[in-house]
Amino acid sequence: MVFASLAFLFIFLPANLCIYYLTPKDEYRNIVLILFSFVFYAWGEPIWVCLLFLSATVDYFHGLLVERYRGTRWERAPLFSSIVVNIGLLVAFKYSGFLYQTINEIFSTSFEVQTYSLPIGISFYTFQTISYVVDVYRGEVKPQRSYFKFLMFVSLYHQLVAGPIVRYAHIAKEVDDRRHTLSDFVSGVSRFCMGLFKKVCIANVAGELVVRYMETDPSLLSVGESWFGLLMFSLQIYYDFSGYSDMAIGLGMMFGFHYHENFLYPYIARTASEFWRRWHISLGTFFRDYVYIPLGGKKRHPIRNLFVVWGLTGLWHGASWNFILWGLYFGFLIWLERLFLKRLLNALPAFVSHCYLLFAVVVSWALFYFTDFNQLLDYLAVMFGGADPTLPGTDLGRVIQEHAYWLVMAFVLCMPVYPWLLGHVETYVAESGLRQRLTGLAVIGCNMSLLLISTAMLVGRSYNPFLYFRF
Repeated sequence: MVFASLAFLFIFLPANLCIYYLTPKDEYRNIVLILFSFVFYAWGEPIWVCLLFLSATVDYFHGLLVERYRGTRWERAPLFSSIVVNIGLLVAFKYSGFLYQTINEIFSTSFEVQTYSLPIGISFYTFQTISYVVDVYRGEVKPQRSYFKFLMFVSLYHQLVAGPIVRYAHIAKEVDDRRHTLSDFVSGVSRFCMGLFKKVCIANVAGELVVRYMETDPSLLSVGESWFGLLMFSLQIYYDFSGYSDMAIGLGMMFGFHYHENFLYPYIARTASEFWRRWHISLGTFFRDYVYIPLGGKKRHPIRNLFVVWGLTGLWHGASWNFILWGLYFGFLIWLERLFLKRLLNALPAFVSHCYLLFAVVVSWALFYFTDFNQLLDYLAVMFGGADPTLPGTDLGRVIQEHAYWLVMAFVLCMPVYPWLLGHVETYVAESGLRQRLTGLAVIGCNMSLLLISTAMLVGRSYNPFLYFRF
């Protein structure tokens, strides 16, 4: 099941909210969330519920064992055991085929390539449970004694299948004791509706244009069409993932949880390092806190640590060499920025550094999109002037004209325009003395408009994938 579906919007979510708030005690509400989360997860692939249950159970007991053996010579054993089990499951189900194929290509062997349908969300909930055990080992959180509370934390469908990566430390108090307020609920509904709009009305439309220009023979494209297709993918992946994160954060607020932000307008960044402080923040901070700093950070072997982290960041996104290359590409840019490029960019006008970052990021999405290196090279060749000059006139101008208003909206919403407008409206309301009731009606009207537009788009179109379900 996906958030941007009619079944979720008008059956699953209303039923969950009604039963949750009609249930009198938090301990029973936790069970309600667990049951609905398992139904949500099992909607598409029921068999992988067993894997989710196994992962949660294993790390529940590992957390208790870490606390039990603290201060003894067995102190690290549960920590290592947890890491081995979780990474082992991730490798077995996500990377085994890639490993066998790579070994066969390098050593000319003939191992049978094992392939599995990827358990949805395994990359997210595996990192969540690893971070829990590590944080217990570090003494940053106390182990959760209630199995059902821990199972609820791992299985919460809001962030289960496509993030953000929620650490136990961030919501530990809310797992034990949540406060439910009307203001949080209304804010959650607003955040969810905005995320739904971003996903359905921007990401899906961009995705249709991506298929049109990037799922074709590159030799049939002009230079302009190749760049336009990649720009559309840049919009699709941003609005797809940030929209999902908005919906997850909004759902959490409806049920009393406050998840950390996962996107902060990354396309307004001026450097690659700033871009990654704004893009998929939960993943970046995970690798920083659990890989980069333990390896030595900037103090010991900084270059090695940098490229290890970015190689793993790429590999996390998919079992293919193009993802590793994509991660190392950003590692190389950040290394150059540390050497000299950042000082140069800071000395230049802001417009120039923004152009550098946008160019670098848009090109990177070609590495991300094409898993076949021959297709990648062919597409890049067209982008950088390798188009056939004898091609007939294209319809790119007509496509841009037909989508002109949509393109303006898509590019504008990449910038913090909405928070700026919201702040000015709040200031105006405070200074003019308008009644709070009027502002509440305005918020309801805005949310209803976004929901109705998104619903109409869902009914009228069949293209509705979530890109990050693949990871």
